[in-house]
Amino acid sequence: MTIRLDAPSRRGLMLGAAAAAVTAGLPGAASAKAPMLHSQSPYFYRFTLGDAEATMVSDGTLPLGDPHSNFLGLTPAEMDAQLNNNFLPLSNAVLEQNILILNTGSKLVLFDTGMGSLKLFGPTTGKLLTTMRQAGIDPKDIDAVVMSHAHVDHCGGCVGDDGTPHFPNAQYYISQADFDYWTDPAKVPASFSAFLDTARKNLLPIRDRLVFVKDGQEFLPGIQAIAAPGHSIGHTMFMITSGKDSLCYLGDLTHHPVLLMEKPLTEFAYDTDPKQSAQTRLRMLTMLAKNRIPVLAYHFAWPGIGHVAENGQGGFRYYPQAMKMEL
Repeated sequence: MTIRLDAPSRRGLMLGAAAAAVTAGLPGAASAKAPMLHSQSPYFYRFTLGDAEATMVSDGTLPLGDPHSNFLGLTPAEMDAQLNNNFLPLSNAVLEQNILILNTGSKLVLFDTGMGSLKLFGPTTGKLLTTMRQAGIDPKDIDAVVMSHAHVDHCGGCVGDDGTPHFPNAQYYISQADFDYWTDPAKVPASFSAFLDTARKNLLPIRDRLVFVKDGQEFLPGIQAIAAPGHSIGHTMFMITSGKDSLCYLGDLTHHPVLLMEKPLTEFAYDTDPKQSAQTRLRMLTMLAKNRIPVLAYHFAWPGIGHVAENGQGGFRYYPQAMKMEL
C-alpha cells in the first residue's frame, strides 16, 4: 500500500471547512460586512405607576458646557475628583430632558415641555413632539400641561413659532410667582433675555388657560404641588400618587446626579437665588431619602427614575432604577 503524505485527510478537510465557516462570521471578514445603521431606538419608555400608565419621552439632550463654569463652590480639584470617580467627563455636562406623560385613566397629563425651537444649547433639543408621536401619543390628547417653572427648557415647547399651542385641548398649570417674574421685562435681568422672550412667547398666548398652583394643593387628582423655590422664584416639585405608588417629580431641584448631590450646598449658575436653592435642595433631598420616595429627575441620565439616599458625609447619592421592559 502506498501512502501519499501530501494528501489531506478527511478529518483535515472537515476541520478546514469548519474553520473557514467560523472565519467568515468574524468581524472584518469580507463576506460578513454590514452597513452602519446610524439610527437609534425610539426615545420613549413606558411603565406602570399604581393604577396609572406613565410614559417617559424626551426633548433631547442638553449640553450645558463646562461644569466648572456652571456649578459653583467647589474647587477645580474637588469637582474633577467627583466627576472622575463617577466616570463623567470633565469638559461638558450633558443633561437629559426627561418628560413624563401620565395617563390616570381620566386625564393625560404632561410634565414640562422642553425647549421648543430655541437652540440656545445646541441642535439636540426640541424633540418633544417627535418622541411623543414615537410613543403613540397625540399632542391633541393632552388634557393638562404641568410646569415646574418658566425656564426655557421647561416652558419652551408650549407654543409653536406661529403662536399656535402645541397642546390645543390642554389646561396649563404653573406657580403664579414664576409666571409673574419670567414674563415681566422689568424683573428679568438682561443676561436672561432669552428666558424672558421664551416665557413671553409660550405663556402669554395661553394666559386664559393658565391655572396657578399653590404649595400643598392637590390641583389634579393624585398630583400635589410642593414649593421648592430658589432655582426660580416659584419653582415647584410635584408628588404623584396612584394606588399604592408614589413618585416625586423633582423638576430642577438638582440638575446633576453628582455635582449637586455629593455636596448639595454647591450652587448652580442658572439659579435665581443660589443660596435659597441650595437650602431647598438639602431640605427636600433629606425628606425624600428619609421616606425612600422614588424620584423623577428632569435632567438626570435617561429616563431619570431612581432613589436618593444619604451618603453619610452630609450629602446624597442617586441610585438609578433599572428599566423594566415588561408592563
